[in-house]
Amino acid sequence: MADPNRLRILSLLANTELCVGDLALALGMSDSAVSHQLKTLRALRLVSYRKHGRHVFYQLLDRHVFDLYRTVSEHLNE
Repeated sequence: MADPNRLRILSLLANTELCVGDLALALGMSDSAVSHQLKTLRALRLVSYRKHGRHVFYQLLDRHVFDLYRTVSEHLNE
């Protein structure tokens, strides 16, 4: 959670599931940089994924992850 890019990814995934390319475009990052951050988020069990053809779609793992994201976001805004 210490990396601001991971928080930005969680912020986007709090609204909808997205593929790596869509996340990279929204964040102004390369696909490989986003994939690297998603690998970390998967290892932390904060996001899950599903494959559809050649695309991999990511989403928050569950409601608890969204609550965690919201709490962190609120504290950062204070």
